[in-house]
Amino acid sequence: MEWKTRVTDLLGCKYPILEGAYAGIGNWRFAAAVADTGAYGLITASAYRTPEKLREAIGNCRDATEGVFGVNLSFGVCPGIEEMLEVCIEQEVPVETAGYKPDSLAPRIKESGLTWVHKCARVRDAVHAEKLGADALIVVGLEGVGFKSPEQLPTMITTIQAVRELEVPFIAAGGIGDAHGFLGALGMGAEAIMMGTAFMATDECPLGEKAKEKIVRSSPYHPQLRSQVLSPPDPVAFKEAMDMRDQMPVEEWLRMVERVNFKDPSWKTDVDPAGEFAFDDEWMGEKPSKLVSLAVGVLDRVVPVKELVDGIVQGAEELLGGWEFLKTRSVNHDSTGD
Repeated sequence: MEWKTRVTDLLGCKYPILEGAYAGIGNWRFAAAVADTGAYGLITASAYRTPEKLREAIGNCRDATEGVFGVNLSFGVCPGIEEMLEVCIEQEVPVETAGYKPDSLAPRIKESGLTWVHKCARVRDAVHAEKLGADALIVVGLEGVGFKSPEQLPTMITTIQAVRELEVPFIAAGGIGDAHGFLGALGMGAEAIMMGTAFMATDECPLGEKAKEKIVRSSPYHPQLRSQVLSPPDPVAFKEAMDMRDQMPVEEWLRMVERVNFKDPSWKTDVDPAGEFAFDDEWMGEKPSKLVSLAVGVLDRVVPVKELVDGIVQGAEELLGGWEFLKTRSVNHDSTGD
């Protein structure tokens, strides 16, 4: 069947499946591999640190795939974000902004005519971005990872609420990693999904093999993982971090707030000045993987990225084909026609 939605029309991808952004590992090779499957690939600008390197990465990705991809610009993580945006405009590559509010970049994006997707943690922030002119919105539900909000809600209610309040296409995210999640999100009204953790557990992801194995072995029932993903941050630490807003550069402050959201006890003293995360073999140990979503509950092995995407699409088609009530509805509809 043809998986045609307003998102596939907007972005030009075959399937309404988007790759998430990955700080230091969202490179062009990974994006090209995802784009080759018919999904939408994503280069993370912060992985390249400079406009010159980002420009080269975009060129390399274009040479490597006939699929479609964009560039993620995350506030507080991407250095020189205005200059990185200018590269995207020059190269005519769609952008995905991510963070609390995209106000500082919105006028330039709209002036340029680029396709623009914004990603945030609350529906109210998505509504704000829609007013600024975003072409599509992603709201990451509580089951996801990345920048958190104490007001973040689970993916199901977030999706339903967003679909009711937004007029532009909505993309669901947060804990989605298989055909059931994909089809469920579309059934609730989303016009695409974005996956982060599921794509991390693929052969093409530039994580170490031990780290990938740790992801697929992680249990969503592990108390530390549940606390990391589902629990709000310590209110005392969160207030203290918020009160420090004007005491340091905004990039450093945002990384500090993120560590508070992840319940990192060293949030105040161990802020990574480069804005990069330790994706390495430290993930092997007694603790669950860090920076992964509850999508680990539907992942059981590391697979090629094409197998992941094809499996989701084919699985969704099989689910639809097996729903007897859909067949009954078709028969009843036909029998009542003129």
